[in-house]
Amino acid sequence: MRKKYTHLFFDLDNTLWDFKTNSKCAMQETFNSLGLAQKGVAFDDFFEIYTKHNAELWTAYRKKEVSKKELTHQRFQFTFDSLAINGVDALAMNDLYLREMPKQSHLIEGAKEILDYVKSKTYRLFIITNGFREVQHEKLKQSGLQSYFEKVFISEEIKMPKPSREIFEYAIKSSNAKKKNSLMIGDDWEVDICGAANFGIDAVYYNRLKQPVEKLMGDTNVIESLSELRLFL
Repeated sequence: MRKKYTHLFFDLDNTLWDFKTNSKCAMQETFNSLGLAQKGVAFDDFFEIYTKHNAELWTAYRKKEVSKKELTHQRFQFTFDSLAINGVDALAMNDLYLREMPKQSHLIEGAKEILDYVKSKTYRLFIITNGFREVQHEKLKQSGLQSYFEKVFISEEIKMPKPSREIFEYAIKSSNAKKKNSLMIGDDWEVDICGAANFGIDAVYYNRLKQPVEKLMGDTNVIESLSELRLFL
């Protein structure tokens, strides 16, 4: 039997907002602005190495092993070190990148269509996202997503990132939601789906990369396109 959900909680990056595409576009603009090609560095090499360091540092950040300042500095400094780039300030590049990032507005295919659909069905919509407040709010505004959501819960503001129970608990209580009537939709198995399941709310795993799923946690369903979300609502 289909459950009666009232509150839908969406992840933002790579669930609705195309982080993979937008981040690469923003980095290309930043790379060009700083003239890094003139230092004999290929953009694709730079972006590949940066992406690796960034992912590792975000994992450490979620575990509270590094601070925001350390993350934003080291992800560029480690990239510079790996490529023997000198004469570029890591924090200055980070600031420029973060200014460029929200200007990008590519959305995941079907994002607005599914949001229009669930909005028409009178579901209450919210965002739970890991990220920096100054960037996440601007992403929503510039991409035209802001008007769909009543509240946006950002890990930096709450001081607790997904997959911790605290951010889910805060979002549920702040939305006057009941756990049994709440559904989390996200693309990250550990951060979105395991986090929601461990807190005790249902989830839909947006498996857009079609990764193998060995064992589902709690009441979790899997979709490979956002349009499939209709099947569970």
